[in-house]
Amino acid sequence: MLKLAVILPMLLIVTEAWSQSRPVSTAMSCSRAAGLVAAQGAIVLGTGPYTYDRYVSGTNRCALGETIEPAWVPTADNPQCFVGYQCRLRTQPQGR
Repeated sequence: MLKLAVILPMLLIVTEAWSQSRPVSTAMSCSRAAGLVAAQGAIVLGTGPYTYDRYVSGTNRCALGETIEPAWVPTADNPQCFVGYQCRLRTQPQGR
């Protein structure tokens, strides 16, 4: 019984952390979505009920061998809000 009393609160904490949802761009203003990316540097942002991606503020948030591409997401007040960038693999020059 004592084991259950110790394990149960731990399970509740883990379950609570798992159930926290990511921010969703369509539920916020464009400035708020862009502000989150800028403030955190890198963030996973939902863009719909089943879609999400990682958005970054600059190349320093990407892995070695990656570059950045501009990223736009739908928000409550703008269907194409510029929020920052997404990391993409650099392409190799043709013919090498």
